[in-house]
Amino acid sequence: MKPAIALSIENLSFTYSGKKVLDKVGFQIRAGECTVLLGPNGAGKTTLFSLITRLYDSHDGRIELCGFDLQRQTCKALAKLGIVFQQTTLDLDLSVMDNLYYHASLHGIGRKQAQQQIRQELERLDMWERRLEKIRQLNGGHKRRVEIARALIHKPSLLLLDEPTVGLDVPSRQAIVEYVHQLSKENGLAVLWASHLIDEIYPDDHLLILHKGHIKANGTVDEVLRLTNTAHIKEAFHNLTQGEAT
Repeated sequence: MKPAIALSIENLSFTYSGKKVLDKVGFQIRAGECTVLLGPNGAGKTTLFSLITRLYDSHDGRIELCGFDLQRQTCKALAKLGIVFQQTTLDLDLSVMDNLYYHASLHGIGRKQAQQQIRQELERLDMWERRLEKIRQLNGGHKRRVEIARALIHKPSLLLLDEPTVGLDVPSRQAIVEYVHQLSKENGLAVLWASHLIDEIYPDDHLLILHKGHIKANGTVDEVLRLTNTAHIKEAFHNLTQGEAT
């Protein structure tokens, strides 16, 4: 029996200022599946994420989160989603704990339960000892860990990451990439990870390549390599996007 579908997108299109940014995009992500979204600048990655998080709205196509229609059942759908944006959205003047307590309260999680879940997430990310520090005291890698913990407090079924390792040093970046992949595999969490770094892709990842609003490849790493008759993802990406940089 196949794992449950965490995200389903069908015939999704979006036009901005007269230009079609996405054109009949469709794919599915299942529980326990880590999907990496690659695309050159201007491919439509940010627009796609904005539609999934309901920052933008489109009447052309359908988005479902864990079976909930995003337009008709918005609250139930978004409750299944954890998000880490590219730019930090933490309150720099609050402590790690206060940031996480505030987020838990937005999801209706009581103080006692929130404390348990916050501790669990921070310990898994080796951040419990820094729980009383203000966010502005943390380096970039530690801020990202807090944002990942925040995204997981309410136990989402889908984790959305918008280039979360941008600007981080190599050890911090590798630690986060490894942690997210481990979390997906061991906890059955579905992950959609927008990245421009080929080395963040693991061999058993699902891969989406988006170019000029169209899905150019959708499959396992091996399937994409066979599709493009190439030996490496970098070559496959180059072939599918006419050499445009991520």
